[in-house]
Amino acid sequence: MKHPHYNGDSDVLNTLLMAVRHEERKGRAQAVAERLNTLATHISRQGLNGIEAAELIRHEALRYRNESLELH
Repeated sequence: MKHPHYNGDSDVLNTLLMAVRHEERKGRAQAVAERLNTLATHISRQGLNGIEAAELIRHEALRYRNESLELH
């Protein structure tokens, strides 16, 4: 069975999907930037040393990893 190919419709759909993906990536990047800024502020205010800061970053990386696994 052949499926009709609606090039105009598929082009519009692809354009919309690309725009949505772009906005999603932009939103994720902004959220990560804000989170990193919050971590940097916390590290500075608490006077954390390098080892403590590294542990905080590892904890944050694990949080991101767990969040990504929940989305699959």
